[in-house]
Amino acid sequence: MKLRNILIYSGFIGILSISACSKKTSITEDQTEPIKPPASYAITETFESGTKGAYSLDSVQLLSGKWTFSDGLIGNLAADAKNGAKSVRLRAGYLSMNFDVAGVKMLYVSHAKYGTDANSTWQLLASTDGGKTYTQLGPEMTESGTTLVTDSFKVNTTGRIRFQIKKAGTTRINLDDITFKGSGDPGITVGAPDTDPADTGGSTTPNAGRGTPEAGPDAPPANGDNSNLLFGNPSGAVAAIVSSENYLIDQKYYMESYSMSRGTPNWVSWHLDPANFDGTASRKDDFASFTGLPADWYQVQSSSYSGSGFDRGHNCPSGDRTSSSTANSATFLMTNMIPQAPNNNQKTWESFESYLRAQALNGYEVYVIMGSYGTGGIGSASASVVKTINNGKITVPSNVWKVAVLLKKGDNDISRVSSSTRVIAINTPNVNSTSASWKDYIVTVRDIEGATGYNLLSSLPQSIQDVVEKMKDTGN
Repeated sequence: MKLRNILIYSGFIGILSISACSKKTSITEDQTEPIKPPASYAITETFESGTKGAYSLDSVQLLSGKWTFSDGLIGNLAADAKNGAKSVRLRAGYLSMNFDVAGVKMLYVSHAKYGTDANSTWQLLASTDGGKTYTQLGPEMTESGTTLVTDSFKVNTTGRIRFQIKKAGTTRINLDDITFKGSGDPGITVGAPDTDPADTGGSTTPNAGRGTPEAGPDAPPANGDNSNLLFGNPSGAVAAIVSSENYLIDQKYYMESYSMSRGTPNWVSWHLDPANFDGTASRKDDFASFTGLPADWYQVQSSSYSGSGFDRGHNCPSGDRTSSSTANSATFLMTNMIPQAPNNNQKTWESFESYLRAQALNGYEVYVIMGSYGTGGIGSASASVVKTINNGKITVPSNVWKVAVLLKKGDNDISRVSSSTRVIAINTPNVNSTSASWKDYIVTVRDIEGATGYNLLSSLPQSIQDVVEKMKDTGN
């Protein structure tokens, strides 16, 4: 693939790729952290996660969001010019984003003609009013070669923007690896949204239960780098019946500590990199009780939240595990759920989950621990605090928290954590009035340890813990 930097345009920009490049500086509690400029991002839509085999008009959910294909499809033939296994094949229609991106400075598009088709042309268009009107950016582009080349488009708008590629004539072209580069919060969801109307309670008829999933080749390793519990067992959970309130369960695609009396996990821990959410599998929505609990323990059913006003809130998100049907189904076991206020689940947490997937797409691997504590939340059914649901068998937590350790991809992960490693901790009340911005709930790891009694990141040397656990992230 060739890279060309031939188009400079002063009206708009675009690129598809997310990244947060700023890292924190070690500080003590009584120091003021310096103000940092907005972090840069780079988000690339590779078209590897989607499936569209016909030219008919349709919208397809991809990693960056939904895209509309008019007289276009996702091709995987030998004649398709592509990076990886797939690329867009466009005939006489258009490829259009159904979402906006903020803070874009540059857009990169890789393109070539399809097979032995004749030369043709296409235009890049941009909209700053949500797709109501479009303006052409730069000159008409001519497609004459069968090897992908990448052109860059500079954009100067400061607001939100979306792009469309419109084809002229009836010969075909390929498009691949559309990248957005910019700064600040791009404001998009990376990966398929983790929430769905099916999260909100479910039917009154329970689905059949399932046991521990079989670990496929896409499952994280049991030990060492990329393992789900690399940074430690926060509560010292063990897989013993006598440990009914702190029961360790290895669900292969994540690890968890489960509470029998609460009917929810205490915490769930997993590793995240782009291979985990490559879009091989779509969201399964196959909520099910977990049959692997000890025989005399109550099994929360897929229907146990029905009518409660609380979502079946994932700890390990569905959107973090799309590498196989088995991986995605593992996230729909009810032992991975908490009664979560709908807005808290669908807005606050969804935005943070998307942000972390974006960091993974930009060269990071992320170790995540999520949990909940306390009693009593406010869902959508009433303005009153609800302490339990399902006839008292499931405790509604008062708070939901998460800790994420971000490392540039590499090996020997524990040894690579330093006092400047970025660690993000957030703690939200489990109420329906939470802000959509996760940044409003940033705390320190020590704050969460104080509330839960857990020893988070216990695999790190104490000297490193004493620095990174006291730092409050800026959210950039």
